[in-house]
Amino acid sequence: MLEEQLDTFIARYQELAELLSDPDVINDHKRFRDLAKEEADLRPKVDTFKHYKEVVSGIEDTEELIKETSEEDMLELAKSELDQLKAERDDLEEEIKVLMLPSDPNDDKNIIMEIRGAAGGDEAQLFAADLFEMYSRYAESQGWHVEVADASSNDLGGFKEIILQISGDKVYSKLKYESGAHRVQRVPKTESQGRVHTSTATVGVMPELEDLDFEIDEKDIRTDIYRASGAGGQHVNKTSSAVRMTHIPTGIQVAMQDQRSQQQNREKAMLILRSRVYDYYQSQEQDEYDEKRKNLVGTGDRSERIRTYNYPQNRVTDHRINLTLQKLDRIMGGELDEIIDALILADQAQKLEELNETTI
Repeated sequence: MLEEQLDTFIARYQELAELLSDPDVINDHKRFRDLAKEEADLRPKVDTFKHYKEVVSGIEDTEELIKETSEEDMLELAKSELDQLKAERDDLEEEIKVLMLPSDPNDDKNIIMEIRGAAGGDEAQLFAADLFEMYSRYAESQGWHVEVADASSNDLGGFKEIILQISGDKVYSKLKYESGAHRVQRVPKTESQGRVHTSTATVGVMPELEDLDFEIDEKDIRTDIYRASGAGGQHVNKTSSAVRMTHIPTGIQVAMQDQRSQQQNREKAMLILRSRVYDYYQSQEQDEYDEKRKNLVGTGDRSERIRTYNYPQNRVTDHRINLTLQKLDRIMGGELDEIIDALILADQAQKLEELNETTI
């Protein structure tokens, strides 16, 4: 059964190679892009599948050799090799199970990240600024590029809201798990009694989409142009360059005034609006899935609070996977790999469990 599935993947990979050299496909930009992405996604799978088939063939050859040989030294050597090949086969079968899990089509995309101070007033907004620094340092360690699309700050250097564009290799695949409420426990700068306060900031992560990925009907968008306010030079006060876009069916609204021209503000607002509307519809589908799964297997709703940052104890706890690390200072310095890798593994394990449930 497994080998039949592998042969299907290999056949599709070979078909894609032929299609990508077809002039008609090359001239169709969207189709070529989609097929090229599918081919790139299949490549590591096919390499592993081919290696698996070689190992299975090696097991068959070695078992045949054991049946036919009577020489003691040769027999011992063949049995040892057979044990190694079977162990490698078992490891590859587990690896293949993970490779065959359905992948997120947005994993290769750049992201729009929105960080907001939530419960806790000025302290929550200061924590939002700390999260911005944490993600910026992590992005730097990954070789990614961070651009601030919009920001609203307070007098203490915190952020009521900050919107980032993060671009690079597989950004969404690593940062998609950061969406949710982040709770901090520490003595605020504004606290004179030395008491520990609890505040929260929220993080939203959305894939950055192009028209080809997700199209919004123009008649569903209302665009208002107005004069920008605040810092930004003479052009801010003298020209109507600020843009507010509203997606009428959902009521989602994006206002942009930080760019130097109305056209730049339009482009940035449309980029963020498209991601927010897509995320809105995707969240609805996810909620429906979670509700069906809760009814099926009796699991409770996921907690909105995904992570707690405890400064007095230098501790970070991710509540979704019960992971606690005593290295808050390093994590706030951008060393997020251990948490993100654990979340990816937990996600894969859950998908494998669900796959097994559907095949029982």
